[in-house]
Amino acid sequence: MSVSLNWISAGSLEALKEESAKVIRGGIAVFYHEDHVYAVDNRCPHLGFPLHMGSLCDGILTCHWHHARFDVCSGGTLDPWADDVPSYEVRVDGGEVWVNPVPRSARGAAKYQHKLKEGLEQNIGIVIAKAVVGLIEAGVPEQDIARIGIEFGTTYGTGWNAGLTILTAMAQSVDKLDKNGKILALYQGLVHVARGSSGRGTRHLLSALPSADVPFERLTEWYRSCIEVRDTQGAEKVLITAILKGIDTKRLSDMMLVAATDHFYLDGGHVFDFHSKAFEALEWAEVSQKKQILTSLVPMMARPTRSEELHQWQAPLNLVEPIKQAVNELEQNAAQAKPAGGSTDVRLSADTEEQLLKQLLSDTPEQTIALLRDLLIAGTAPAQLAQLVALAAAERIVRFHTQNDFGDWIAVLHTFTYAHAVHERLLQSDEPLLQRAIFHGAVSVYLDRFLNVPAAARPKPSGSTAPANHQELLDLLDLRQQVGPAAQWVVDYIHGGGEPGALLNTLGHALLREDAEFHSFQMFEAAVAEYDRWQAAAGSLAEKAKETMLLACTRYLAAHAPTARELPHTAKIAWRLHKGERLFEED
Repeated sequence: MSVSLNWISAGSLEALKEESAKVIRGGIAVFYHEDHVYAVDNRCPHLGFPLHMGSLCDGILTCHWHHARFDVCSGGTLDPWADDVPSYEVRVDGGEVWVNPVPRSARGAAKYQHKLKEGLEQNIGIVIAKAVVGLIEAGVPEQDIARIGIEFGTTYGTGWNAGLTILTAMAQSVDKLDKNGKILALYQGLVHVARGSSGRGTRHLLSALPSADVPFERLTEWYRSCIEVRDTQGAEKVLITAILKGIDTKRLSDMMLVAATDHFYLDGGHVFDFHSKAFEALEWAEVSQKKQILTSLVPMMARPTRSEELHQWQAPLNLVEPIKQAVNELEQNAAQAKPAGGSTDVRLSADTEEQLLKQLLSDTPEQTIALLRDLLIAGTAPAQLAQLVALAAAERIVRFHTQNDFGDWIAVLHTFTYAHAVHERLLQSDEPLLQRAIFHGAVSVYLDRFLNVPAAARPKPSGSTAPANHQELLDLLDLRQQVGPAAQWVVDYIHGGGEPGALLNTLGHALLREDAEFHSFQMFEAAVAEYDRWQAAAGSLAEKAKETMLLACTRYLAAHAPTARELPHTAKIAWRLHKGERLFEED
């Protein structure tokens, strides 16, 4: 019997019988057990411990580090959290043992996709991390990977949740990150989906109405009526009927978001933001997932807090009635607010933009509401107004003083991410009723004003060249409450001629190396998206707006760092195992 030249010698069979186990070139462990020879990768697929130091009994190879067990013949694991270990074909020729260095089953994209689904189902971070690494290395597009998580998260559990929002936000941001950042972004998002949905029952959908002949306008009325009385089952049946009727995504979005804005700033902005993220996911999800994704939004409409019922929206100033009156006036002037030609394309001048931004940050909300109403009636593009509300909300974060209660960071964060979601949706929609959301965001900006008293000073450039080493910023965030120094570093970087793309990547890593909570992911994605929108504009306000987005993001991340960093550590181990590194030798 001849052996191919690429096979590796494992020495004589007699010597192997005496040793029982040995490691050969390529990091392959060879065992003699029960009169047979077996070969597997020597690194335990869990965390890399050398398997030749383990125990082999009755065909089961046990790693001594975390007691993962493997069938020594096939490499299959008895413990799902450990993953299978690659096994190799063995031959004995003339008393010498030879091993084929090519694993029996090469890990293609299909196998990693299967592993990812298993990791999500079992909620096992290391399995998810390995699958993400394998898929990225195999060249699978990032959004194709995220799509697996979207399908899982909307199939199991109780509906759209924070994990799905995190995953969508990260999938929307991966183009700003290097390969390591892409892996971390998808891994973090998928882990949060698994935490929110695994172990929960399948979400069974209701059937559609028997007849699809109901006009879409009537279905919209029914959907809003059901949401108004918190009848989520009726709303789901109406929505499924609209989907099966073939209503396009834009009109479905309008229908659902109108219902989500019939009341003010639902659940502190989360309802609108979650809707926006679901429609973003739908842009790259499978068409077959539309019903599962959109119906996942309905359960959150059962009990959302309606802000117009809250004390701070009604006293000491009643901010609810002025908004209702402004919206009524907009409806009465619909012809003026929507000029002939079907679109509102009037752009504000630079001076008017500055004036509106100043007004949004003022202490006179009635005047803010009136100004927004007048601008909309004059035909100003709603998306431009929403963009300026988002900028004002980001400015609140830049001015947020660390003397405030730490939990108040979330208040200014909520306003910003809500305003960003409104901006994104109004870029896609010309539905007049969605303009109500602009007023809701503007009033939330006003209500956050006390969190700028005293206002944190905006850092001024020191005049030095841009810091060359981005590790300096990350080192700052190894320490607690480096909000001011981190912001100063970013200002010096921007004004010193630093490359914005590299900074966005660094900020991404500042987020993804942490065990970040939900709102930090929201902050990064919203700031990056708004930065990109202002990148397309010109003028001094655009330059200041881009700086504002970077400062807001930096200050928020700095305030919430460092953490234990357990999640990214798991991803790092998975990548190093994939590259064949020996982790167990380190101190």
